[in-house]
Order: sequence, then C-alpha cells, then structure tokens
Amino acid sequence: MTIHRPGLPEDLPSGEALWGRWALLAAIGATAAKEERASGYRTGLWVDAEGLHHDDSGCTWWTMSRRGEGRFVLYGEDESSGVRWHGTPIDMLAGGPDWLPYDELRDRIEGYELGCVYWYEDGAWARASYPDDLRDDGLDCGMRGLVDREQVLGELSDHVDDTDGDGAGAAGFLADAEAHRLRPEPFLARLRPARHDDGPLDLPAVARALALAGVTVSAR
Repeated sequence: MTIHRPGLPEDLPSGEALWGRWALLAAIGATAAKEERASGYRTGLWVDAEGLHHDDSGCTWWTMSRRGEGRFVLYGEDESSGVRWHGTPIDMLAGGPDWLPYDELRDRIEGYELGCVYWYEDGAWARASYPDDLRDDGLDCGMRGLVDREQVLGELSDHVDDTDGDGAGAAGFLADAEAHRLRPEPFLARLRPARHDDGPLDLPAVARALALAGVTVSAR
C-alpha cells in the first residue's frame, strides 16, 4: 500500500471502508470512563457524536465526520505536513463542497492547527490543489495505520479470539464493519484483551461506540 507525499485522493479507501475500519478500532478501546471525557482531553482512537477521532497527544491528530449520506470529511494535522509553512499560502478549502464544516476548519486554519482536508462524495475523495513543490501534507505519517488494511487487520486480530476456526474471525468482522453491516453480538462474544495481563474490555461501552458510529445491524 502506498500513500504518496503529499497524499493523493486515490490513496484513501472508500469513505465507507475507512469509516468502518476506524470505528472498529476506536470502539474496542471504549470505556464508560472515557465516554465522560471531553474530546479535548482524550487520546488514542475514539468515536463521539461529532465523528471519529485520532490523537496521539503529540505530533498528530485527525477527525473524520459524516456530512450526510455518502459524504465524509477527513481533516487533521501531522508534524510532517508542510502546508502551514509553505512559502506560497495554500488554500486547503479551495474547491470544497458547500457541506464542509467551514467554521470548524477555518478556526483550525487561523490557529495554525490544520495540515490537510480531504472530502468524499459520489464515491470519490478530493482535496484542494497543491503547488508542485509541496513535499508532504501529513497524510502518510498521520493516517497510514488506518488506511493500510493489513495494519488494521493485524491490530484487530490481537483482540479477536479466532480459536473456533468458523470463519467469523477478525477478517470477517473487519469486512462487515467496512460494509456497515457488523452484527455486534458475535463480535462482542469474540473480543478479548490484546495481552493476558490487560484488564477486561468494557463490552457495554464497545457496543455503544459501535452503535454511535453506525456500523452495526440488528440480528435477524
């Protein structure tokens, strides 16, 4: 898997698939205690009413939000991005559709907090044009762990009990999440801590996070 520097819209999987991968990993780490924290005081991966979030409390932060049926916006910052400091100002919102969260994005730009913006509509990602001499917009370093499906599957596999060998393992759960058709009950039944000395997962919180992200379907 290749993410160009700077990133290209075609480097990203479909908006639905990226949302499903991110939501699944974010939900696994959900707890009741974390749910009570405001977004500004959280790190790692999480889902809330505003969308999906990734923040390492250091060099990178990202948000992905739904903006209607089949519409998503992905924006954030990684320290590798040269957009903010480029000699010729780059308008990251140029060509953006009218449904982008412009107030939020402009606030971030004015605070020198934003590294890039991508939007998804009609089955394709897009972004503003960059000058030829821009070396990086941060997409690769910031989002690789969620864009690279094999990395997502590897992390998910650490949390899923595949000992039954019935095909309902990590790969199947990931595919269902990407298609927004995950059945929560079988998934929750297979979840386990990544290491034997980790504490138990907060399964009710995991279920709430999956429902909030909208990647589940009811059992028939």
